[in-house]
Amino acid sequence: MIPLRRDEMLLVHGTTGTLAVVKVGVQRQFFVDTPDREVVMAMGPEELLVASGFGTDEQIVTGLRCVLYLIREVNSPLIVLPKDHPASARLRIVVSAGKRVVLSCKITPGTHPEQHLLCGMDEFDGAEILGVDGGVELKGLERAKHEKRGFAALRLT
Repeated sequence: MIPLRRDEMLLVHGTTGTLAVVKVGVQRQFFVDTPDREVVMAMGPEELLVASGFGTDEQIVTGLRCVLYLIREVNSPLIVLPKDHPASARLRIVVSAGKRVVLSCKITPGTHPEQHLLCGMDEFDGAEILGVDGGVELKGLERAKHEKRGFAALRLT
């Protein structure tokens, strides 16, 4: 178990992709907007927002942090694109939410309303990220390098 507080972001570094994880922190609702409907997700403090970035540089890390900030702090919805949407091929960051998130390289980025499933790079395929009391468990990512960064205040410079 990796301890993780509400004011921290966990980064998991791969060779071709990066994952970022934050705790929801308080009981609240998130909105998932699909092409057909809007779904309301009630989430507890120990549940997770997980962002997958297709790249490893500092620009991707900043983007991951910004996307998670927009969803958790600004209450932006999670957007699900239609299966054949042309923007899917251009997405560099995708997000899922829940107590358990499973990474898959076999899905199209941004098109799955099932929030337990997240598109990731081949190296993360099949890995699981679990929100547990006081932290996060990484399954299938034991060899990946990880670090924690502050998440309380957003600084872009």
